Amino acid sequence: MTGFRFQCSEGAICTAMAACLLGVLLLAPATTTAAVYRYIDKQGRVYFTDKPEHSGYRKLVQTWKGWREPSFDARQFRANQRRFAPLLAEVAREQSLPDALVHAVVTAESAYDPDALSSAGAVGLMQLMPATARRFGVTNRNNPRDNVTGGTRYLRVLIDLFGNDLRLALAAYNAGENAVIRHGRKVPPYPETQRYVRKVLDYYRKYRDEGVPAG
Repeated sequence: MTGFRFQCSEGAICTAMAACLLGVLLLAPATTTAAVYRYIDKQGRVYFTDKPEHSGYRKLVQTWKGWREPSFDARQFRANQRRFAPLLAEVAREQSLPDALVHAVVTAESAYDPDALSSAGAVGLMQLMPATARRFGVTNRNNPRDNVTGGTRYLRVLIDLFGNDLRLALAAYNAGENAVIRHGRKVPPYPETQRYVRKVLDYYRKYRDEGVPAG
């Protein structure tokens, strides 16, 4: 595969183009697929390339949630967990949600990384998609408070929609409420969604039983 460099700004067109690019790379033979690096500048412009020009680029790997940065920094995870604990507690109260549940979703979605960006275009702590952000009046998905407020409002709507069935609400958060409805109000038979539901419920039980981190 020849070298490539792709730049776009946040938005639906950027999201679609980036997803297509990464999809092509995923389908390419392993022996010819280049490494993919991503850089986000101060203006929010996103750059993808196989030949990083400076140390600000981060290498991406394919995961069950799409292309993500591969390393897990336990110290940074704990630091961000403490940093955002007061915000998550406040917003959870506003939406009448268990604190442990909000932490569970944030852990699964972004591992408390406020700059998390998926290949599908989901952004921030609760990985808001552009359409979800618009639906709940979020104008800046990169702002942690706005992001978590929008995400928890959506989660509250889903829990109410599916009669407090947490499994269905989480499946809808991952795959969309219409997917759950189309499948007879059951968890859709998508491997990613089924793994997601199990993962969040595991985190939820852990935080509920052991307590959520204090800020």
